[in-house]
Formats: sequence, structure tokens, C-alpha cells
Amino acid sequence: MDIHINWMAVVVASVAHFFIGWLWFSVLFMKPWMKEMGLDKLTPKQRKDGMKEMPKSMAINFVTLLVTAWVLVYVIQFAEGFYKTSGAMAGVQAAFWVWLGFFATTLVNTVIWEKRSWKLYAINASHHLAGLLAMGAILGAWV
Repeated sequence: MDIHINWMAVVVASVAHFFIGWLWFSVLFMKPWMKEMGLDKLTPKQRKDGMKEMPKSMAINFVTLLVTAWVLVYVIQFAEGFYKTSGAMAGVQAAFWVWLGFFATTLVNTVIWEKRSWKLYAINASHHLAGLLAMGAILGAWV
């Protein structure tokens, strides 16, 4: 089976997920996320110092999203071949199963081992779900 990679779709899907992350953590859930992470207790100097790292962190995050989108192309195309489906809905379905099997389950470790709250888990896991569904729709439609 030949896998076709539409690199423009990979980039657009990564940008979409990145934008969802910005929306998630700066508009929709910023205050509860910061509280659950303990970032609401930082001094102004600590916040300023943390902001200096932001461009590097965002660049690394974007690279990880490119890898995620690239791998998701493979999963979508394998699923299309197996289920004999195609398009955005096939991408959304594949993205959901990837989220459920890998993201939702792995993030539970932050609760049981790192003693993070279930509220933080819900914020982070739902962010990954929304981002992956967007990626899946874009990649499924374009691939």
C-alpha cells in the first residue's frame, strides 16, 4: 500500500491544532488551567521569565504537531483501506480512535503518578481531542 502525504494538508492541520491550543489555553480555559498547574501563584518576575521561553516552547510544540499530523495521515489511510471509507469523516473517526487509545489513556498517568487533578486532565485531554478531530477532518478531506 502506497501512502500519499499531502504536505500542505499536514502543515494546515498542524496550524489548526496549534490555533486550537492557543484558543484553549489563552481564551477558553486559561484561568482554570493556570490554577490547576499552580501558575496563578507565580510572581510577576517568574511570569516574565517564563514568557522568555515561550517562543522556543511554541516552536517545539509546532514541530510535535507536524509529527502528529504526519503520523495521523498514515493512520487515516490505513483506516480508509480497511473500512473502505474516505474523506473528512474517515479522518475524524481515525483521529478519535487515536485520541482514545493513546492520548486519553496516556494522560491518565499525569493524574495517577504526577498527582495532577482530574480537572487538569479534562482540560488537557479535551484539548487534544479537539485538536486531533480538526487535524483528522483536514487530513481526511485533503489526503
